[in-house]
Order: sequence, then structure tokens, then C-alpha cells
Amino acid sequence: MSERADRIIAALRSGHDHLAALASGLGADDLTRASGAAEWDVSQVLSHLGSGAEIGLAALEGALEGTGPKDADFNRSVWARWDAMSPGDRAEGFVPANEALVARYEGLDARAREDLRIDLGFLPTPVDVATAAGLRLSEFTFHTWDVEVAFDPAAVLASEATGPLLDQTGMLIGFLGKADALEGRPVHLAVRTTAPERSFGLDLGETVGLGDEPAEPDAVLSAPAEWWLRLTTGRHAPAYTPASVTLTGDALTLDDLRRVFPGF
Repeated sequence: MSERADRIIAALRSGHDHLAALASGLGADDLTRASGAAEWDVSQVLSHLGSGAEIGLAALEGALEGTGPKDADFNRSVWARWDAMSPGDRAEGFVPANEALVARYEGLDARAREDLRIDLGFLPTPVDVATAAGLRLSEFTFHTWDVEVAFDPAAVLASEATGPLLDQTGMLIGFLGKADALEGRPVHLAVRTTAPERSFGLDLGETVGLGDEPAEPDAVLSAPAEWWLRLTTGRHAPAYTPASVTLTGDALTLDDLRRVFPGF
């Protein structure tokens, strides 16, 4: 488990260094440009990541000190402070806030990375470091794409994060997928990804779930792993879909899949 945590923490570091460098070069017009996140400009995405870093750090410190998570009033006060910032202050404040969280994860020794349990406040039980850091990596990576796609429609997810995120897709797939999008029509889809190469099954019916690749799939989706991940979070508009994405079989279309995963 510690090796998984190590990999995720390393991806948090590379992701931070990349986005911090990008944010530091953004001008006033850049920060108010529409991002890939619905109804948020670039500065609001950075605000979300900065406030999330503060809240995440408080949860981590609470686990290390044995004091537990902060209450909802703490979270609301953090969000309110970031919401009140100017676009420039959000971009400037994001860097040290996220650096503090990443550095704290990096400072955990091998025993803590294996044994520490963190109460995030929104899950039924405390989770290990790999799970907590993995959830942060998911949020950070997708919102980094939201920033980058504002300037480059061909933006992709960070390669260092793609493997770890692919490993944890099953944890949230039932929440992300909308089982009623196909009006009860069951479909067993084979998913085959590249970079990294993986194969598995996506079962669409009364629920949405992952499993082994079906022996006789109703359809086959072939796609870069980073696009598959973006699909599950609603970042799948045709303008952001590379030509390498293919769907064979008559059971459903890419538009059907987009309805299954509408995003937030």
C-alpha cells in the first residue's frame, strides 16, 4: 500500500509544479477566461484548488495530531475567504496553499503512509493515505485540465497521474455514472485503453459498474486512458475527443456514453 501512496504523492508533486508554473504566468485576462469547468473562470478553478488544499491539509493534520477533522463551519470560512479574493489573489494564493499540502504528504514517513487513517469528513470511515491522496490527485488533475483547456483544446491529463487514477476509477464509477441514461437498456461494454494499456468491462444496466472484460461484449470502446478518465467526469465534448477514440458495435454511441457520464 505504501508503494501506491508513494506513486500518488509523486504525481501530486509533479502536478503541483506544473500548474504552479502555469498559474504564475497568467495575466488578468487569462484568469477571467472561461475554464473547462462549467460556470467557473480560470481563477475560480484555482480558488477551488487552493481552498481544497487548505481543507485537505487540515484533515491531514487532524489525523496526525489525533484531533480529527474540522467542522463544517471551518470549511465554509475557507470557501468564503477564497471566494472574496480577486482573480489575481486566487492565482497567487493557490501556489503556497497547494505547496503546503503536497509537502506535508511528502513529509510522511513509510509507517505513516502505510498505517495513518484520515477522516475526510465526507466519507463514512477514515481512509488510508493512498486513498486520501488519491482523491486529491483526482480533483487536482481534472481541474488542472480545466485550466489548461481554456488555452489549448487539445489538452490532456497529466501522464504521471493517469495510471494511479485509472487504478481507482472503480471507487467512484457508480456515483459518476447515471444508470437511467439508457432507459434500462443493459449494455456490456469492453473498454480498452492505451497509455497505459488496460482492458476491462463497463456494465450499464440498473447500476453502472466495472468488471472484467466481457467475453462477448455488446460494444468495444478503444481510447487513450486519459480520455476514458475524462469521459467518466463529463469532460468529453466532441471538441475534446481525439480521433483515436473509437466505439464499435451497434449497442450504443459515444453520445449515449456522454449521457451516462454527464459530469457535475
